[in-house]
Amino acid sequence: MGGRPSSPLDKRQQQHLRDQVEALLRNFLPQYRVQLAASVLQQISRELVPQELAGCQLLPSKKLPRVREHRGPLTQLRGHPPQWQPTFCVLRGNGHLEWFSHREEFENGGRPLGSTALTGYTVLTSQREYLRLLDTLCPDSSGDHTQEEPDPLLETPVNFPLFLQHPFRRHLCLSAATAEAQRAWRLALQGGIRLRGTVLQRSQAPAAHAFLEAVRLYRQHRGHFGHDDLTLGSDAEVLTAVLMRDLLPALRAQTKPGLRGAGRARAWAWTELLDAVHAAVLAGASAGLRAFQPEKDELLAALERTIRPDVDQMMRLRGRVAGKLRTAVQGPLESCLRGKVDAQLPRVSQTLLSIVEAALAAVQNLLAQGMDRLCRHLRANPSGARLRREVYSFGEMPWDPELMQTCFREAERSRGGLEQLVVPFGFLGARSLVFGAQDLAQQLMADAVATFLQLADQCLTSALDCHQAAQQLEKVRGRVLKKFWSDSSSALRRFVRGWQLCVFLPFVRSQLEPRCRAELREFEGDVLAVGSPALTVEGIYEDVIRGALLQRIDGELKKALGASDVSCTRDGCSEAAWDQAGADEETEAQRGTCPKQPGSCTEVQPLCPLLPPRTVRS
Repeated sequence: MGGRPSSPLDKRQQQHLRDQVEALLRNFLPQYRVQLAASVLQQISRELVPQELAGCQLLPSKKLPRVREHRGPLTQLRGHPPQWQPTFCVLRGNGHLEWFSHREEFENGGRPLGSTALTGYTVLTSQREYLRLLDTLCPDSSGDHTQEEPDPLLETPVNFPLFLQHPFRRHLCLSAATAEAQRAWRLALQGGIRLRGTVLQRSQAPAAHAFLEAVRLYRQHRGHFGHDDLTLGSDAEVLTAVLMRDLLPALRAQTKPGLRGAGRARAWAWTELLDAVHAAVLAGASAGLRAFQPEKDELLAALERTIRPDVDQMMRLRGRVAGKLRTAVQGPLESCLRGKVDAQLPRVSQTLLSIVEAALAAVQNLLAQGMDRLCRHLRANPSGARLRREVYSFGEMPWDPELMQTCFREAERSRGGLEQLVVPFGFLGARSLVFGAQDLAQQLMADAVATFLQLADQCLTSALDCHQAAQQLEKVRGRVLKKFWSDSSSALRRFVRGWQLCVFLPFVRSQLEPRCRAELREFEGDVLAVGSPALTVEGIYEDVIRGALLQRIDGELKKALGASDVSCTRDGCSEAAWDQAGADEETEAQRGTCPKQPGSCTEVQPLCPLLPPRTVRS
């Protein structure tokens, strides 16, 4: 694997990439400003709508979603030419992987040999599968399969490999000493990849929602309809992925023929070149978003001041224009829905429901087992130290990758069938969807655990003997399971409803685009008269399509779930397909707009007042 690019990026190439990033930001930021205004209007209008009396039954967990730190010795393919060398790896709580030459270097506070954020990676544990992947990256059309240097991947069989593959970055090739260590690392790495990937989707900040909408519409204006996995990661990482996708064809045409080596050596060199390009683009995107941050803060404050006094007038105008647009596009819209969507909607609904129902059923079983275990320990009159350990283990269940793996695996199980079903609609975001289902399972587990511990602490007193305390705990167990069932049912509806929109809304827009684009110009004058960027004809037009889709989606969910009324939004306005707690890493799309999150220390309530509270590092 000794092949490398003939030279690193030269000054001309670096300047070209800077120009590309500047052009991206120049075209993207106006769309982002519009979506910031739309998000502020949406937030204010929701505040004015009377909220339903029935809310969440479970208490929200105060612990932010996080990666459990994992460390240990591995073997890594590194150096030039690459060789398998001992290394000590550390997975940080923020989803960064670092590697050191040995454990002492880490323990003494030394600088790592290298590090990477896990966003966008995929973990492979089959050497044969990874080699097939390399073969597809740089197929050797010359027929000459000789290599300039021996290939360590071929010379050295790897018994317990961990290959971290990324579409735009250098691959990381690691190996564990045992199957148990390989499994522990695989679960830890997959958790880090997921939590870093869904940082924006889990955020409730209006700016995060506006950013994701702006990316979708930016790509839509460039002809890329359909949800895909480019929106995984922080805002800078998302923009980097968008630009890398655009740059890839030219990079392949211009640089692949000049790469040294053959076969897998050329593939390795190709990943190194991509990594250099990705690093340059990411640095430029990060700098550009940081530079935009002060303007964004001022814009959000100004939007709040200007929109709030006129929100009623704006919503009335929006309603009038929406009514006229609905009449204008009703024919083509209904034709598209009947001809393209209605036939597939039941199957997509059932597939999505099965994915989430299976994951939540696994969460409920795991939760019940954990509560039963605590009841048994309390009935057996354990020592205070033993009970304290059990309470701590119970409180950590949502963040234990081994325990939660049963729930996560259920969410992953139907992914292949889902992809076959929705790819015809241009939906390429199955990984994002599975990550979202796994996030939902983890958050509900965290809320249920927090609720159980708090209710148990309220009902247990030092006057109770162990038998009485266990009886009280069993009553709490029943209450928590009822609350979990209520919240999981509501969350299931919101999740499926939101992802149905992600599948069908871009598709319907793409089908209507040629016929309905001209209709929008007739209404621009009405909207422009308001003088606010929060209202746009395109936004109202999309709300009309969304409203028509939601009527069908809600009807299908009603049949599937036997529900009374699954409508969650006013007049078909968009709702977030995610309602997870705040992100574990702040991004520019959230900064200055999110409520202040708790610190990294969380106090875990004891099961009995006799046990002192403990401070646990997240």
